[in-house]
Amino acid sequence: MPHQTIIQGYAAPLRIANFDTDQVMPKQFLRGIDKSGLKDGLFYDLRFDDQGQLRPDFFLNQPTYALTDVLIAGPNYGCGSSREHAVWGMQQYGFKAVIASSFAEIFYSNAMGNRLLLVVLPEDQVQALMKEADDESGPIKVEIDIENGVVRTLKHQFTFLMSERHHRMFLEGLDVIGLTLKYQSQIDNFSQLHWNAHPWLNNVARSVVDRLAQSE
Repeated sequence: MPHQTIIQGYAAPLRIANFDTDQVMPKQFLRGIDKSGLKDGLFYDLRFDDQGQLRPDFFLNQPTYALTDVLIAGPNYGCGSSREHAVWGMQQYGFKAVIASSFAEIFYSNAMGNRLLLVVLPEDQVQALMKEADDESGPIKVEIDIENGVVRTLKHQFTFLMSERHHRMFLEGLDVIGLTLKYQSQIDNFSQLHWNAHPWLNNVARSVVDRLAQSE
């Protein structure tokens, strides 16, 4: 994955607190066994009416917001079920980051693990960014400096914190699997020491299956 130190994009507000993952990615889009087609399901009930027609009043359906790729969200964004499809759908649609005062814990873990950046700011700072977007009557240019933990717009500059692990993942272009593989040699060493100390546990399931097959 590409390394990221700066995210530049266009941010727009979604003023709904406790926006849950069923609103992000409704259940009917969870039927597939892969990640394909999730872009169409993102915010489906807000983007489309009961006849499947685009709702012209929803901001993402308006030409002014066509370049939006950063979401300024209400508190507790991503609450509800733990579906990872919500993260994949946001990424497929083109979102690079979400800024909010709080996120549901599982959604936060899923998003950061897949390298969808979530930025936590105090609620008054989130509201300030939303007001800036209101004043512009459209998305605002935003720069998120991941290395230094800074959000910049034309009118504001706010700092944010990330865990050391997530900071490293973004800067080095790693997802959770890639980060784990960084410790491959330590994992192999631990594994070898474990099997040397407990050889009777090595492949125990295979041994049981073989013994049962021989007894038949």
